[in-house]
Amino acid sequence: MRKILFAASECVPFIKTGGLADVCGALPKEFDKGDWDIRVVLPNYSCIPEHWRNQFEYVTHFYMSCGNYIQNKYVGILQYKMDGITYYFIDNQEYFDCFLPYGDIRFDIEKFIFFDKAVLSMLPLINFQPQIIHCHDWETGFIPVYLNTEFQGDMFFWGMKSIMTIHNLKFQGIWDVKTMKGLTGLPASLFVPDKLEFKKDANMLKGGLVYADYITTVSDTYAQEIQTDYYGEGLNGLLAARHMDMQGIVNGIDYDVYNPASDQKLYVNYDASSYRKKKPMNKEKLQQELGLAVDKKRYMIGLISRLTDQKGLDLINYVIERIIDDYTQLVVNRRSAV
Repeated sequence: MRKILFAASECVPFIKTGGLADVCGALPKEFDKGDWDIRVVLPNYSCIPEHWRNQFEYVTHFYMSCGNYIQNKYVGILQYKMDGITYYFIDNQEYFDCFLPYGDIRFDIEKFIFFDKAVLSMLPLINFQPQIIHCHDWETGFIPVYLNTEFQGDMFFWGMKSIMTIHNLKFQGIWDVKTMKGLTGLPASLFVPDKLEFKKDANMLKGGLVYADYITTVSDTYAQEIQTDYYGEGLNGLLAARHMDMQGIVNGIDYDVYNPASDQKLYVNYDASSYRKKKPMNKEKLQQELGLAVDKKRYMIGLISRLTDQKGLDLINYVIERIIDDYTQLVVNRRSAV
């Protein structure tokens, strides 16, 4: 049986701030359980709802150091099984007792360095030896780095491969080299321009992109765009150099969750036989809730997004006066930054 470990900073249904959580929640469920042993690891945030946290089971614990700044820290391993998938939660109150998964960037960098090393450190203790570790965004960027450096001295990790998926290139986990050395315990030889150094600082996502065996991102178009100066966020040269090891894969959705026949978040459920009659009822209910003119013939445009040019808001601003008229309604639901 082939084995994959998904490593991420968030995952539906436990914790979500953006689309990353949807992907990490939906994708593992699509593998054939007869051929694949799929497991997921994420931090045990205190802001995970109690409904879930009360069902987590203790597996083991150990103490771990990274660099000089992270010494002898407790690492608890909890687990929860659902839909044939085992979810692991890295427990440490100092790092993961929080109202939100992200906050101060300096502290976030420290806690995700801790998380990255803890992910690899736990594998021999839970007797799980994946062929592939699938890492998501900058928060998991040092997993491929540690895997190919410090952990290569242990035969348990030989042959283990990593995939790095870019969901949003704008966020990279950047801090000064001195601090990063003290946090990671990685040698100075890694903090050079062709490895972890980035404009005289250190960059967690860059580390993942350098050391991962393969790179994916959320569409073929984005994979091409991020190799250009305009969209590359300073990493376009590296990504262009690795273009043969990179491809875009369009994010899918969970058809069980996003099923209009059963979705409890809709005002009125509908299916292929009833959508003509019932789907407009949802628009009318939304119009009523938002204080808009209730009219099923009005054209409504909905947008759920962070309000940033990265999401095309500059294009909407450019054409909005030609879109909006007395027969058109625009509904915007602002999403917080990841």
